[in-house]
Amino acid sequence: MLKIVHVPHPILSTPTVKVTNIDSKIKKLVRDMKKTLESQVDPQGVGLAAPQVGLNLAIFIMKPSPKAKIEVCINPVILKTVDSRESLDVNNKQKKDTSNNQELSSNDQNNTKLEGCLSIPRIWGPITRANKVLLEYQDLNGEKHTQWFTGFKAIIVQHEVDHLTGVLFTKRALEQKSPLYEEKDGELEKMEH
Repeated sequence: MLKIVHVPHPILSTPTVKVTNIDSKIKKLVRDMKKTLESQVDPQGVGLAAPQVGLNLAIFIMKPSPKAKIEVCINPVILKTVDSRESLDVNNKQKKDTSNNQELSSNDQNNTKLEGCLSIPRIWGPITRANKVLLEYQDLNGEKHTQWFTGFKAIIVQHEVDHLTGVLFTKRALEQKSPLYEEKDGELEKMEH
């Protein structure tokens, strides 16, 4: 099993490099990432990016629920984001990845959820994300896919793609002027930032 790196490890703020050859080493890495993600129980992880296990590669996996099959995304690029108000070009809008998500609030105009991250234990913050994302990525066989993800999966995709660009959810919280909370004895306490 792989060790999850925590802030302030420099790899977490470094953009990743594209995977050029999906060989046996990459396949073994993905198998190891799956085992690592599935072993996370407190809190349970829903996504894991290669930088979170110390590797500067454009790979993430996601498992939105305990019974879901793990999905693998290699060299992912968000082509378009859509929320209920507008369609936005990805160059003008944030991208994000999620390792942990709990619903905070939701309405027709945005998708704000309480996000956490396996690389930032016990810290949570409400982050507003697009409701729908169009993602281009490769699977483990090297085949290209272009797929829409909505709801919770869209949040995970945005959180994980952010990891691949060296952006943590705490930076998104600062950009959105959202509070951060620290989990202490099962309770969330607001942090000053």
